[in-house]
Amino acid sequence: MSIRVQIPTALRRLTGGAATIECSAKTLSDLLDDLGRQHPELNRHLRDDSGQLRPFVNVYVNEEDIRFLGGTSYHFQEGDEVMLVPSIAGGGPAAD
Repeated sequence: MSIRVQIPTALRRLTGGAATIECSAKTLSDLLDDLGRQHPELNRHLRDDSGQLRPFVNVYVNEEDIRFLGGTSYHFQEGDEVMLVPSIAGGGPAAD
């Protein structure tokens, strides 16, 4: 089974510039394992020390938040399009 993962610009430096990655995964955990094997540097940006998806990384399947599809129990289907969206914070103090 093949699914396509879209890599956001902020993480492409960790995938050799690849904007999409083809994976074979049944679950979110499988997907993270596969991405980590293909691009080890990406792993620490997606998973915490316990191996769980970092809370600031959002996962969308066919433009639907995976949390509303069953979260970690969701089973990918052939042809699913997955988008990884890390929350990005920053900026400086407000101007007076």
